[in-house]
Amino acid sequence: MNLHLHWSALGQVVIVGAGAALAVVVVFSFGVVALSRRDTARGHGEAGRAPLAAAGLCFIACAVAVLYGIYLIVPQFHQ
Repeated sequence: MNLHLHWSALGQVVIVGAGAALAVVVVFSFGVVALSRRDTARGHGEAGRAPLAAAGLCFIACAVAVLYGIYLIVPQFHQ
């Protein structure tokens, strides 16, 4: 058995995977910070709708990224 490994392709997969994981973590963190700012705003008697909307968008973006990753991994989804 002769196994040829394309090291450059493996390196690209590692770099893209690490970058995507980092991006999801950063966006999720922004969502948590936005929820914290909403709590602070509500503590001061404000509505806090803008931070809540920002948090919702961040969490939706994370969910979309995760679902797209699952779509790419599972071959039955794109036959």
